[in-house]
Amino acid sequence: MGFWVHSSFCARSAAVLLLLVVCDYQAVVLANGARSDESISSSSSCDFFKGRWVLDQSYPLYNPSSCPFIENEFTCQKNGRPDQIYTKYRWQPHDCDLARFDALDFFERFRGKSIMFVGDSLSRNQWQSLTCMLHSNVPTAKYNVTRVNDVSIFEFMDYEVKVMLDRNVYLVDIVRENIGRVLKLDSIVGGKLWKDIDMLIFNTWHWWNRRGPSQPWDYVEVGGQRSKDIDRMLAFQKALVTWAAWVDLNIDPAKSRVFFQGISPSHYNGSEWHEPWARNCVGQKEPLLGSIYPGALPPALGVLKNVLSTIKKPVTLLDITNLSLLRKDGHPSTYGLAGRTGMDCSHWCLCGVPDTWNEILYNFIL
Repeated sequence: MGFWVHSSFCARSAAVLLLLVVCDYQAVVLANGARSDESISSSSSCDFFKGRWVLDQSYPLYNPSSCPFIENEFTCQKNGRPDQIYTKYRWQPHDCDLARFDALDFFERFRGKSIMFVGDSLSRNQWQSLTCMLHSNVPTAKYNVTRVNDVSIFEFMDYEVKVMLDRNVYLVDIVRENIGRVLKLDSIVGGKLWKDIDMLIFNTWHWWNRRGPSQPWDYVEVGGQRSKDIDRMLAFQKALVTWAAWVDLNIDPAKSRVFFQGISPSHYNGSEWHEPWARNCVGQKEPLLGSIYPGALPPALGVLKNVLSTIKKPVTLLDITNLSLLRKDGHPSTYGLAGRTGMDCSHWCLCGVPDTWNEILYNFIL
């Protein structure tokens, strides 16, 4: 098997790359290039990513105050967010029920094993969600948190389970040279950290449009050619191709399982969800009703799916874009890192939407 696509996509960009994306693409792409018309999950024929948000008073899965290690930018309630109804929504697929996350079962499945999230701050969002889901449900389990360079290691010592985060926002390398910092789209030396990990969850996109002081590179290099800049969607695609080649060359499916987080959306334009007066996500308290986001899907999603379809080794897409687009209420807004002076409609409150990403991840490994 190759990777699984569970949602439709209609490209709305003029970029040439997106011409490769098929509208309403819903096939299962297998390792040998064959296709099936059925949507397949690891445990049934249910598509985990088609559904709706429903109120469930048994949620959230944890009280964020029980996890003192959650970083300030995600602790919305601690930062003063007064409403809590956003924590009470559960994702309900149309054709099945997700198994509720079971921390003890998770620990036993991964006893003596390692898990690594690789990517940007959205990976950190999901990593902190999973570590809190585990700790809060088994609070007696001893843990230790360490950091080695860009790798944070959360080890549950009683079970010998390591849940790690490698902060690598582009997946490909940034190298300091005499001329400055060079983003090398066809180099992935950093991948040495990912070898022999039992479960890998990759992510990149959030930083590809950064410019100015927040851009962490001075030149971009591909095919031996350097320039001051490049079309960002094209750069994203080339980096993904390099990463895909790394997966095919280095992953042993008998040892390691590979996931890609998908494209986590932001909410800065209310016109996309038929609220033109909303300039961001501030004050949003409930998700959108229904199953389909009324606005366009991010063009990056089509590029990602196209590259995933070329990989020969099994890679499972956590196609969280549409279900997260419906959660305009789930962001920190003014209750994040910058407080009332900032506006964060990109990351997610914890507890919150990333817990659902991890529940879906858990259902894939059952």
